[in-house]
This record gives sequence, C-alpha cells and structure tokens, in this order.
Amino acid sequence: MSTIDRTDAEVSGWAVGLAAFAGAIMVLIGIFQAFAGLAAIFEDEFFVVAPNYIYDVDVTTWGWIHLILGVILVFAGISIYSGAVWARSIGVLLAILSAVANFFFIPYYPVWSVLIIALCVAVIWALVTYGPDQAKYS
Repeated sequence: MSTIDRTDAEVSGWAVGLAAFAGAIMVLIGIFQAFAGLAAIFEDEFFVVAPNYIYDVDVTTWGWIHLILGVILVFAGISIYSGAVWARSIGVLLAILSAVANFFFIPYYPVWSVLIIALCVAVIWALVTYGPDQAKYS
C-alpha cells in the first residue's frame, strides 16, 4: 500500500469552485453592504422603519455598521482566494455577522435584508463543505 504525500494531493475541482464562489459572493455582499451603509449615512430618510419594531436603532448607526462590515467583507472575500484556513474561518464568521446584522435591518429594508441573509447562508455552506487539504491551490 502506498502513501500519498499531502503536498502532492490533487485539489478537488469542487473545492476550488466552492471557494471561488464564496469569495466572489463575499466581495459582492461587501460591496452591497457598503452601498447600503453609505445610503443610510448620507440620507437618513431613504430607509423608513416599520412601526413598533423592538430593535429601534438610528439609521445612521446602521449605516456605519453596514459600511464597516461591507469593507471588511470585501477584504475577507479577496483573502479566500489564498486558500488559507484562517481566511475560510474569518469568512464564515463574517458571513454570520452579516446575516445577523441584516436580520436586525429587516424593518428598514426587508427584501434586501432577506436576500443578503440567503447569500450569507450560501457563503457559509460553500466555505464549510470541503476540508483544509482540499482548499490549497496549486
């Protein structure tokens, strides 16, 4: 029985494809988040809050949250292409934070928030469906 050297292991096409998908979607989500954040910062009246929402936070505060999260997501999405385990871990963590932030943003922009949450779930799935040995690019 022969042993395979871990450095010569073949990279799964699925692993590379899922990582590329996750990185691209993270960059896209980050850009969307940043634009939504800028809209909330520059034009408070752009987002209209639903009445009697339990989590009542100022729209400008949400704008800064989305802007900062968006910029970090773009950099994390780009770092996914390195194939590093830390990049995948940070990507999963940021996708979770983005989904939670958009959950609280639902009364301000419901369809948008649900769409971003769905994309975050897709990113999490793409980043955790393959092992670290498969994530290394040649």
